[in-house]
Amino acid sequence: MKKFYVLILCLLTCFAYGQEKQYVTVKKSYEVMGGEFDITVISEDEELGYIYIQEALAEVQRIEKLISSWDEESETSLVNKNAGIKPVPVSWELYKLIERSILLSEITNGAFDITFTALNDIWKLDGSMDAIPTSNEVNAIKSKIGYKNIILNSKDQTVFLNKRGMRISFGGIGKGFAADKAKALLVSNEVKAGIINIDGDITTWGTKVTGDKWLIGVVNPDQKGGISSWIPILESSVATTGGDGNFILSGNEKYTHIINPKTGYPATGINSVSVFAKSAETSDALATSIFVMGIDAGLALVNQLGDTEVIIVDSNNKMHKSNGILLN
Repeated sequence: MKKFYVLILCLLTCFAYGQEKQYVTVKKSYEVMGGEFDITVISEDEELGYIYIQEALAEVQRIEKLISSWDEESETSLVNKNAGIKPVPVSWELYKLIERSILLSEITNGAFDITFTALNDIWKLDGSMDAIPTSNEVNAIKSKIGYKNIILNSKDQTVFLNKRGMRISFGGIGKGFAADKAKALLVSNEVKAGIINIDGDITTWGTKVTGDKWLIGVVNPDQKGGISSWIPILESSVATTGGDGNFILSGNEKYTHIINPKTGYPATGINSVSVFAKSAETSDALATSIFVMGIDAGLALVNQLGDTEVIIVDSNNKMHKSNGILLN
């Protein structure tokens, strides 16, 4: 599970929402997609709120079933099993997710790449590794990586991985995608407001019962304890990628669980990246990408994008932020 250097979620409970109707705040937490799923909805009554939450949970579980590379019956697993063999017809939903993933790979110059998965075979960053992989081992796996080897056919709606041993997975984008899908479902059901947090991928709509905006507290890493600033999140999303999850220490080097798909080695130099964007999917993917790209390249990219901001905490606990981040 991710731990956060930068973000603390601020939620309030049960007051009047607006002038005409009384609304309540309903909250629930679950374990899903390998992490924690926290959801808050603003509803006309508590019973209806819990119904909405169950619908959102079911949607997240449906997405997990679709994109899981661990479930042998999923569409994603079927694509992986047929790598280097034949194209696989997939649902339009998965096809478009893969298409967007490829676009993100192009935008980030390969820092984001859903074909990185084969590197998990040699980087066991769960405490079970005694030594880091050799350069020969890394190079052998790197031959199976590369988003340009994903062949999409829009006419037949197929996906083909053109090298045997290639695999795709959605660890850097899937939770954001699921958060967006759950939000879209609730919005379509006319749920007034809410906030969804899937293991650090957060998306919001509407406002709190008080009419106030949802707020994210920003902790300055140079200051111990307390929140230095608040950032309003209105109809928007934020995702944090941190390097304090699974890792190994070899000599004086710390190897995090976030692997650079271009080098085959874990990314270094950054403790956390928090990206603010319209969709949780974009926030999730860019947070992972910038962790790999590094501070200068990450800031340069975000400063060129619209409606996107970033806060980066480097390995020395120094904060770096994009041009649109104004902290009190």
